[in-house]
Amino acid sequence: MPPEHNAGAEHMLVSMLRPLVERGHDVSVWLSRYGRAREAYDYRGVRVVPLEARLDFATAVRKADVLISHLECVPSTAALARGYGRPMVVVCHNTHQQTFRNMAAGGTALAVYNSQWMRAEAELFFAEYPKGVRPGREMIVRPPVFAEEYATKPGKAITLINCNEAKGGYVLEQLARRMPEQQFLAVRGAYGEQILPNLPNVEIVGHVRGEDMRQQVYARTKVLLMPSSYESWGRVGVEAMASGIPVVAHPTPGLAESLGEAGIFVDRNDVDGYEAVLRKLLTAPEYRLASKRATARSGELNPSSELSAWCDDVEALAR
Repeated sequence: MPPEHNAGAEHMLVSMLRPLVERGHDVSVWLSRYGRAREAYDYRGVRVVPLEARLDFATAVRKADVLISHLECVPSTAALARGYGRPMVVVCHNTHQQTFRNMAAGGTALAVYNSQWMRAEAELFFAEYPKGVRPGREMIVRPPVFAEEYATKPGKAITLINCNEAKGGYVLEQLARRMPEQQFLAVRGAYGEQILPNLPNVEIVGHVRGEDMRQQVYARTKVLLMPSSYESWGRVGVEAMASGIPVVAHPTPGLAESLGEAGIFVDRNDVDGYEAVLRKLLTAPEYRLASKRATARSGELNPSSELSAWCDDVEALAR
């Protein structure tokens, strides 16, 4: 299961693998890109094998009961799965055509979509292909967020996580200039050119590991910004809502589905609109109402039932 170094994708995959470990399965992740680690290590019960370890992935495939892959690793994993006659699960994190093309190459026993709208997009894609290339089974597992792992007392800052252009770094910069009395938090992302304003009311935080987000980010955040040009779901928004933190977001299909009625939606090109919404939201009555909606939405997104169904389907493939 070699994942790409994409923070949201990695969090989703690890969150899906943990329940399999809890059911007593031997789970290993084989990394596909170079990093600092050179020896295999354990992460929450999952054995992680770095590319630098130079161990034989093909041998691991031969011994496996089920293969799980995603992103750019799907074609190579699919080839090995076909060669060794192993069932393969493809976890889909986005609606890009290449994601669906890789999955449609044949041999996908189970496709996992992270949202209803992604499944609908897959239906449109497969409508032009013969039924033989469709996955054997399909299911939806929304990126699992266990609220108790993120819940904390909100802080005072307006926060953007990953400050590249696509995530809305320029929106944060313009808002910080317009609202000099307000504290902002700019969290450096793992990818993309970062827009990090050099302003007295903007604190820049280095890249934060998932397990440290509660203390280093959400405990300091009053409102989360998500003016993203594209989000297939929007995991950090769900993480923030576990603490009752309101989320002001661009209405991508993924964010509209994940945030639901708790989301406060403003077009990413309407900075005036963002400023007006934030100034209103930062008043006590409006904030209490928005926070209450966020907490309620977090409860609706409890992942337990979907993860149970996920484990059942993977175990069925193994049998």
